[in-house]
Amino acid sequence: MLPVTKTNPDGSLAVDTPCSNHATLTGTPISGANVVLDPGHGGNESGAVGPGGLVEKDVNFDVTQDVQQLLEAQGATVVLTRSADYNTTLKTRAEIAVDLRPQVFLSIHHNAAPDGPSDLPGNEAYYQIASADSKRLAGLIWEEVTAAFTPYRIAWVADTDHGAKYRPGSSGGDYYGILRNAAGVTTVLSEAAFISNPAEEHLLADPAFRHVEAEAIARAIVRYESTSDPGSGFVTPYPRTEPAGGGGGPQGCVDPPL
Repeated sequence: MLPVTKTNPDGSLAVDTPCSNHATLTGTPISGANVVLDPGHGGNESGAVGPGGLVEKDVNFDVTQDVQQLLEAQGATVVLTRSADYNTTLKTRAEIAVDLRPQVFLSIHHNAAPDGPSDLPGNEAYYQIASADSKRLAGLIWEEVTAAFTPYRIAWVADTDHGAKYRPGSSGGDYYGILRNAAGVTTVLSEAAFISNPAEEHLLADPAFRHVEAEAIARAIVRYESTSDPGSGFVTPYPRTEPAGGGGGPQGCVDPPL
C-alpha cells in the first residue's frame, strides 16, 4: 500500500514510497478502508529485541496480520501500512491513513524498558491529545488487552503510569510521530506487553498468546465502531524527557522493490 499524491494525465499514479521517496506507478488506487493497521518497525529497524532474541518487528507484523483476518471475517475493509518486512517511514504510514480516512488507525507495538515489577500487565495505549475519539479507542484497547492478559500468572513488569494515556511533545502537541502526522484520523499506538521482560517474551513467542492479543484488539475495534462504550484505564502520565527511540525517518531507509 502506497499513498497516492496525484493521478497523472496518462493515468499513471504519483506515489510516495515506503521510504518517502517519489515514484510513478500504474494500478488502481484503493478508495477507502474501515481500518488501517500499522505493524510497527520493519526492515532494518527491528524495534526492541527480547533477551531471548525475539524481535519486535516480527511480533508486531504477526499480530497485525491476525487482527486483519479477524476483522475481515466480520466484513471490515482492512489495509496494512506494510505488507512484508521492509522499512516504512512514519510519514508514509500516516499518509496512508490520511488518504484512506478510516474509522480506526492503529499502530501495533510491543514495549521495552519498564519502570519495574507489576502485579498486573503493563499494557499501554497512547491517544491523540486533541481527539476524544482517539482517547475512547485507546481506553477500549487497553481494557480488552488487559482483560485478555490478566489471567496469565507471570512476573509482569510495567511503567508506573501504565494505562491509556497521552504523551505531549515539547510544543504541547503529540510526541509520537504516528499520532501527530495522522491528525484528523482517529489514531492509537498500542504497546502490549514488554518484550524486554523474559516472562513476557516467552508469552509473546507463543502463537497462541499472540492470537489472544489479536482477538482482544479486534474486539476493541468492533466495540469502538458499534457501541458508545467509553473505555477505561485512563491515567495522567508522568513527564518524560528521554527520547522514545530512533527510527521512522528516511535516514537509512531502504525501499523494497515496487
